[in-house]
Amino acid sequence: MIKVGIGGWSYEPWRGTFFPEKLPKSKELYHASRRVTTIEINATFYKTFTSTNFKRWADETPDDFIFSVKAPRSAVNRKVLAEAEDFGARALSLNS
Repeated sequence: MIKVGIGGWSYEPWRGTFFPEKLPKSKELYHASRRVTTIEINATFYKTFTSTNFKRWADETPDDFIFSVKAPRSAVNRKVLAEAEDFGARALSLNS
C-alpha cells in the first residue's frame, strides 16, 4: 500500500491554497487528514507532547490514518547517536 503524506499540518502559506481561506486553525488537521493518508508530526522535533495531545490528534483523523512522529532533536543532534538510547521513553512517553 502506498501512503501519501505531508510534513506537518499548520503552515500559514498554505492558507487559501491547500486550506480554505476561512478554515479555522483548529480544523487544519481535520482538513488535511482527509486529503492525505499520513502526516509527520513535525513539532515533536522541538518539544514533548503528552498522551492527551496524541489522543486529540488521533480523534480528529480517520481510523486508518497514520502519523509519523519526528524524532526529537535531543536524540538526533548528537555526535554519538548511541547516547540517545533512551530518548523514546522520555520524549515520546504516552504515559505523561
